[in-house]
Amino acid sequence: MQNSTNIKAGAPNPSLKPPSWWAIKMKEMKAAKHSYILMMPYLLLFSLFTVLPVIMSLLISFTYFNMLEAPRFIGWQNYIRLFLEDDIFLIAIKNTLLFAAITGPVSYIACFIFAWIINELSPKLRAILTLVFYAPSISGNIYFIWQMIFSGDRYGIANGLLIKIGVLLEPIQWLRNEDYILIIIIIVQLWLSLGTGFLAFIAGLQTVDKTLHEAGAVDGIKNRWQELWYITLPSMRPQLMFGAVIQLTTSFAVADVSISLAGSPSVNYAAETIVTHLMDFGTIRFEMGFASAIATVLFIIMVATNLIVQKLLRKVGE
Repeated sequence: MQNSTNIKAGAPNPSLKPPSWWAIKMKEMKAAKHSYILMMPYLLLFSLFTVLPVIMSLLISFTYFNMLEAPRFIGWQNYIRLFLEDDIFLIAIKNTLLFAAITGPVSYIACFIFAWIINELSPKLRAILTLVFYAPSISGNIYFIWQMIFSGDRYGIANGLLIKIGVLLEPIQWLRNEDYILIIIIIVQLWLSLGTGFLAFIAGLQTVDKTLHEAGAVDGIKNRWQELWYITLPSMRPQLMFGAVIQLTTSFAVADVSISLAGSPSVNYAAETIVTHLMDFGTIRFEMGFASAIATVLFIIMVATNLIVQKLLRKVGE
């Protein structure tokens, strides 16, 4: 007679423990080892030049570090000084958020609209217009064009035109007047915004399966707007996400336009941004601990904004 303690056929063995989470993950990594080997060069470079600098910046933000002496731990003093004692930083936050709130969405929508229109053209004309729209973002120092337009004398294009038609009697110092400088920088940045995100949208529109449009017509899609919302946009979610990250990062990290047109510092800090404030303390005053605190705050703002945008983009087509 078989012992009653024997395990019945098909019954789970209580002596065998389920595999741990770590064991499962190691098994999955072993199965996909070839993929990880191919990814290793990128992961090493990404860790070395992105992850490690972010971690180091976060650690340095809690120290006093002037590049000459060893870092000295001071706790939260840099952040307390940043928010309670640095009035210019508060101006920089206000300007940066205003700048990002305008240029981020407007440039993102403009990139997609221009890409959508150009995608409907013939291949040769599409290639020419893509180059025309993309060229400003890859050109060198082209800010002198805008310096000519907004020059403060009568020979400036804007002043000359407005005086000629009778709108102005005397020239305006466009780039030295705090009432105009931020508006001008926003205009210039929008002009430069058709860059990588624009190309990503062009590429995404090219990959949309044409048969989906035919299937949509059968399912009741009646016009181009419904086709755009229910077929085109959901089909290019990766490109939409990538474009959003690029445009938001660019709008939050604006500095070159401000420095080239308004100088550093600008008049009454009217065009001061978080990045120009960071460059002031990091590359001129060499207060690396304080500069790292500024960089950390900017990093947190950008990550939080990108998470919100990604959450919104997941609802596209619903």
